Amino acid sequence: MITLYDMSLSGNCHKVRLLLSLLALPYQIQAVDLRGGEQRGPEHLQRNPFGQVPVLDEDGRIIRDSQAILVYLAKRFGGEQWWPDDAYTLAQIAAWLSTAANEVANGPAKLRVHHKFGSPIDTVAAQQTADKALGIIDHHLQRQDWLVGDSLSIADIAVYPYLALAPEGGLDIGAFPNIIAWFQRIRALPGYVAMPGMWQE
Repeated sequence: MITLYDMSLSGNCHKVRLLLSLLALPYQIQAVDLRGGEQRGPEHLQRNPFGQVPVLDEDGRIIRDSQAILVYLAKRFGGEQWWPDDAYTLAQIAAWLSTAANEVANGPAKLRVHHKFGSPIDTVAAQQTADKALGIIDHHLQRQDWLVGDSLSIADIAVYPYLALAPEGGLDIGAFPNIIAWFQRIRALPGYVAMPGMWQE
């Protein structure tokens, strides 16, 4: 059985919920009370010493970090579409996973945490990072439907949530038509699941 240690408003947790749903994998959710500090308790720190969510437990196999969990699920359950053998394709997927953990996390995601939850940040730096990332991604999607190659991959799943949640960070996602078209392709997938706060037409 797969257990996902989860926080419902986390875009990183949504990545995992979305892939689990697209793969039609049964799982159970164990909510972690971040506001109550449960992530800093000894039980959760055993699962993830960094005190973060999501964490995935499949029959005692513990995987922390949303990008790592996507890799695990793609390789274990996803087949060629989700984890191809081609080294060049895998390198491109890894590059976008890095983008999700860096530019997207330090731009759109950080602005959302500031505007929605009141966390103090360097808003100028986060805005500059967000603007640059959104521009690059929109330009990239002008040439192709998916971030890597001609099919959906975990690259798309990793980058999607915090871009879709960008309006909660005060970002005008409507200025990026190729990203919006990509949103619509993702939302049309069988098994797609949303979360509150995501961009709406």
